[in-house]
Amino acid sequence: MPQRIACLLPVMTCGVPPLISTIAILFAICLLAVPQAGAASPPNVLIIMADDCTYNDLPLYGGQNARTPNIDRLASQGLTFNRAYLSEAMCQPCRAELYTGQFPMTNGCAWNHSACRPATRSMPHHLEGLGYRVGLAGKVHVKPARAFPFQKLDGFESSCVRNPTRPHEVEAIREFMSDDRQPFCLVVALVEPHVPWVMGDASQYPPAKLKLPPNLADTPRTREDYSHYLAEITYMDGQVGEILKALDETGRADETLVLFTSEQGSQFPGCKWTNWDTGLHTALVARWPQHIAAGVRTDAMVQYADVLPTIMEAAGVEVLPESLDGRSFLPHLRGQQSDHRPLVFGVHNNIPEGPAYPIRTVTDGNYRYIRNLLPEEIYIEKHLMGLAGNGSLNNPYWATWVREAWTDQQTYQLVKRYMRRPAEQLYHTAQDPYEMTNLIDDPATADTKRRLSDALDTWLKAQGDPGAEQDTQRAIQAARRGEHLFVPPK
Repeated sequence: MPQRIACLLPVMTCGVPPLISTIAILFAICLLAVPQAGAASPPNVLIIMADDCTYNDLPLYGGQNARTPNIDRLASQGLTFNRAYLSEAMCQPCRAELYTGQFPMTNGCAWNHSACRPATRSMPHHLEGLGYRVGLAGKVHVKPARAFPFQKLDGFESSCVRNPTRPHEVEAIREFMSDDRQPFCLVVALVEPHVPWVMGDASQYPPAKLKLPPNLADTPRTREDYSHYLAEITYMDGQVGEILKALDETGRADETLVLFTSEQGSQFPGCKWTNWDTGLHTALVARWPQHIAAGVRTDAMVQYADVLPTIMEAAGVEVLPESLDGRSFLPHLRGQQSDHRPLVFGVHNNIPEGPAYPIRTVTDGNYRYIRNLLPEEIYIEKHLMGLAGNGSLNNPYWATWVREAWTDQQTYQLVKRYMRRPAEQLYHTAQDPYEMTNLIDDPATADTKRRLSDALDTWLKAQGDPGAEQDTQRAIQAARRGEHLFVPPK
């Protein structure tokens, strides 16, 4: 007999006729078996991820080209984070951060196409212990497998480079979400708009009519490729709509926290594989009926490492593990707080995407400070700037930038901006969102530079980040073997 019932028996049966006491006991058992009115229940969680979608190409963040009615509708029903970030603008490190609640130095995934520390614990470990079923459909791109034991679900493409993307279907995720015996946490990791840009209807985005952002050179090939990229954004938005419809069909939408995020920036210069804002800044929208107000925005700074602790607190965990670098932003979802992180940090190690080019950064949401650790080197990203095989994963537009640079001064400056970088950069991102004007030598920003530089030094020391020593073949090969060379201080 349950202890709570047993402790009631002496009180309930004292001086009461046997029949009445039996009825009272049965009534108490039924009463205690039913959740109390108003008691918090662990929410279901649905995370929908785009792949390589620059946040401010979305209309929700000021994008002037793409059409995304489903993402816009989701935002109208929940909370939009104006300042959400990743620690590293590459697929594998940012996903490792999201799933582990840890920064790259802590989980060990400090490069693309590498691996976390063998003993890393991730979302399935933490949530299954709380009674959740934890599944993933679509792109995985994290290692080692034992550190990320998601239940794999069919229905969505897992290869971000397949041409064309295989047709998708929602039956498997609908079935997973329909099982109401346990709460669920489901990640649907889409592969659009990752290159190759082959999905969607590019005719809806005539190249000549597009409004290019200032960090892109205006060449005919750039416009053509940008058109196909925008078509993939709209295709991705259609998938978002289908996923949300499948959730609605389960009847569990009202008890589900939905998060949509755009991952890192796109495969255009200055976005993915960089520490500029258009690389590290991500879209983040949260909807949770009865808990999150509809149609609101927040300037609170959050990052991917904060998502897992937020889910855990919503699930009822009162004391989060010390191993997590993230901080729960659950109070912000409920409108109880307006601030979160005072600073957000980022890193980049270029190997294996090109020659070593380590970068570190910090932002306070208004200003961004960037430190290029090997400024004497030129920056090269092999996919964006090079050609291999049939070139299906490369970017032909880059060659047109180089070709036009000798006659067009603006194009020359964009090529130079990408390949030749000073030791330090400082941008007033709030006024210059594409970070085109470097203020590092402006006397008016000297105090800001010093404050952010000092904060970056403190964070790097706390992380045990060795800097340029991390961006080497020796370091990434050791990580792939599970023998990471550098360990954060305890």
